[in-house]
Amino acid sequence: MDRRRYLQAVGVGGTLALAGCTAGSSEGNAAGFDGAGTLSLATATTAYDSGLLDAVVPGFEEAFGASVRTLPRGTGGSLETARNGDCDLVIVHARPLEDRFLRSGHGLNRRGLMVNDFLLVGPTDDPAGIAGSGPRAAFRAIAEAEAAFVSRGDRSGTHIREQRIWEAAGVDPGGDWYRETGQGMGDTLAVAEGLGAYTLTDRGTFLTVREGSLTPHVDRGIDDPPALLRNEYAAIPTNPARHDVAYPLAMAFVGHLTGPARSTIAEFRVDGERAFRPLGAREDPNFEQYVPSDWER
Repeated sequence: MDRRRYLQAVGVGGTLALAGCTAGSSEGNAAGFDGAGTLSLATATTAYDSGLLDAVVPGFEEAFGASVRTLPRGTGGSLETARNGDCDLVIVHARPLEDRFLRSGHGLNRRGLMVNDFLLVGPTDDPAGIAGSGPRAAFRAIAEAEAAFVSRGDRSGTHIREQRIWEAAGVDPGGDWYRETGQGMGDTLAVAEGLGAYTLTDRGTFLTVREGSLTPHVDRGIDDPPALLRNEYAAIPTNPARHDVAYPLAMAFVGHLTGPARSTIAEFRVDGERAFRPLGAREDPNFEQYVPSDWER
């Protein structure tokens, strides 16, 4: 069964969250490694669900003679895995949580990898009438109409951003119309489809899954901060001073992602549509420096 059919059938979050995670090993030293070893990568489910990691990991494994063990478990779960010393590297997308993780000393050498955007999707008939609105106005309209809304509710990067938008909209969501799945993006999209509900999703996963009647209603900010729907991903190695991890191998993978794999990220498409844009090259005319908005500080 291909990735799309599998995601549409059951999603990936709940299934793969059962996988174990152990620190990778390498036979190198402080100066480097000989290419042997396994890298344990805890990642946001959205980076996995989109299929992007399937595109960038093989090149690293071939170039370095190493293997990558991928553990999709959301941003919050990935950072917790690293705090426990049970993975070598995380790929995440929630800057406030990332900054806390770095300040606590569990990670170091954060590198911005790529960016896409969040979409507010929902039933084609748009019961709350949000099409064409900005995210804050759309969230307020959903709450006022008490239209069904499905949240991941799992401390993932998407869930954190959803909470930020509710806060910016001046709404404290609750009631029968607001439900949490506690699951990954693929699962949550499937639930939203079944309930005829709205949900916040990243573009990459939505392009991959495209649940039947769900359609994007809000994909840009009108009279909203430009960064409100911006979705930046970063790689953060686990701190080897705190945990027994394969740090040289993790840094090699970061170098691969921010070097040779940038072109792979730029060329990655889902049904012909671009899902991510790599960051880090100022010669890129689309390069944008991350600047936290007031609501993100």
